[in-house]
Amino acid sequence: MTRDKKLGRLAEIAVKIGVNVQKGQELIVNAPIEAQELVRRIAEHAYRAGATLVVPFFADDATQRARYLHAGDESFDFAPAWMGEAMAKAIGNGAAMLTVVGSDPMLLADCDPARIGRAQRAAAAAMKPVRNLLSGFATNWSILSFATPAWARAIFPDIAEGEAVAKLWDAIFAVTRVDLPDPIEAWRDHAASLLDRCGILNNKRFAALHFRGPGTDLRVGLAENHLWAGGAIEACNGVVCLPNMPTEEVFSMPHKNNVEGIVSATKPLVYGGVLIEGISVRFEAGRIVEVHASKGEDVFKSLIDTDEGASRLGEVALVPDASPVSRAGLIFRNTLFDENAASHIALGQALALNMKGGCDAAQGANESMIHVDWMIGSAQIDVDGIAASGTAEPVMRAGAFVIRN
Repeated sequence: MTRDKKLGRLAEIAVKIGVNVQKGQELIVNAPIEAQELVRRIAEHAYRAGATLVVPFFADDATQRARYLHAGDESFDFAPAWMGEAMAKAIGNGAAMLTVVGSDPMLLADCDPARIGRAQRAAAAAMKPVRNLLSGFATNWSILSFATPAWARAIFPDIAEGEAVAKLWDAIFAVTRVDLPDPIEAWRDHAASLLDRCGILNNKRFAALHFRGPGTDLRVGLAENHLWAGGAIEACNGVVCLPNMPTEEVFSMPHKNNVEGIVSATKPLVYGGVLIEGISVRFEAGRIVEVHASKGEDVFKSLIDTDEGASRLGEVALVPDASPVSRAGLIFRNTLFDENAASHIALGQALALNMKGGCDAAQGANESMIHVDWMIGSAQIDVDGIAASGTAEPVMRAGAFVIRN
């Protein structure tokens, strides 16, 4: 199968399974400027599905980098509120959203971390209306990736750019099931298996999860009335979408005040165009009180200082070490992929679908302007479910699910 045909398949999966565009619905597409060929195919499939209008917004890495190198200091406390307001209005009027990611993970590696932190805080505040709507699944939305040359070079620095891009596309096509004979049906089967796993965990009603392994001894209390979710999600408009492509996780809501212990990242985190490696933190009463990182520590500290909730957890997710993303054997330097290679936690905003009746701070839901996932799972990590009585039950051993009904 040619790359062109596979790209068309990816667009079809994104429209039919990912965002699941409905007849008469507007579709907003956010994408890197290099992804025009994929966006055009997405538009074709969206219009065939009955979309009223496809509205693309393109981002350019070079323009973003120019700001950090040449803009005046006052620039970094500013973000265009009008953009968030316009997108929130569109979503409120029923628009769906599809985001294509593929930015250079090393784009801002040599830029001032203080400027990066300020700009990220300003952007988070400006986009809060959109983030709240999406985290609450007010509409159907999804995220997928495009193999840009800069991203490919970051993953495969020792080979020619063309070969690097081809290898990255091979990996993307594999983990998004494009290579399978019937990718649409394969995604439906996969979503059903994730739903079954959620059912098992929801029936258990664990009070906490206990992660143990090298550099990790972490107890994550679960919020009252928490729910496990994963795979396909029914948005508030009644449309079933698949928010992440790829997706291998089942996830739930931690109690913002009941996280204790130490945890070490098992994969790098890319945030704001900066690579953060060797993260190790200590939690007390739900809050990070000690931070170490071998690279990018200043950016990570700036991240958790975004607001009061940024140093607390809004999500905990379980992912088998044998997932297709993990089997690819790559550090993608892209959270969409790396979070689906390993169990992870997310700093910041809790997700409304992970609690009966939506987010309730009184029951432990966290609130923040950020939501940033980082990976803590591997084949060396065990996870136990802790019942309200204190009894422990194996959930994962050596990165594999062992829990049963």
